[in-house]
Amino acid sequence: MDTLDKTDRRILEVLQENARLNTKEIAHRIGLSVTPTYERLKKIEKMGVIRNYVTLLHPEKIGKTLVAFCSVTLQLHSQPLLKKFEVAISRMEEVMECYHVAGTFDYMLKVVVDDMRSYQQFLTNKLAAIENIAQVHSSFVMTEIKHTTAFGLV
Repeated sequence: MDTLDKTDRRILEVLQENARLNTKEIAHRIGLSVTPTYERLKKIEKMGVIRNYVTLLHPEKIGKTLVAFCSVTLQLHSQPLLKKFEVAISRMEEVMECYHVAGTFDYMLKVVVDDMRSYQQFLTNKLAAIENIAQVHSSFVMTEIKHTTAFGLV
């Protein structure tokens, strides 16, 4: 299996800062010519290291002002019920992230909505409609201290 060297990691750092850069701009920033930069980028993509190229939006500028973390406990833990929960959650646009966790709760959800009323509707009409939920604990974000999508690589 191919591994990432220091130059590959530098390419990834540059792309994490700005995925809109073309190969020429990436090459200039890492001090390599265009052709080897292009070949390395294609190799990295082929390896599956890059999952996707996306545009990150500022939530408040599109009316998404409430962020909540929901800790969910299920009543029963059979494989079919876990899968059913995960499929249902995956279809909810308000759920930005979902993790199956070890500890006091079974799942941790990051929910982003317009406001408290929207959250209440999400909780009542969508989350509570999923069978097998025993408990939901909500924590609301007051201030975001750090938010990044970039991994440290070098």
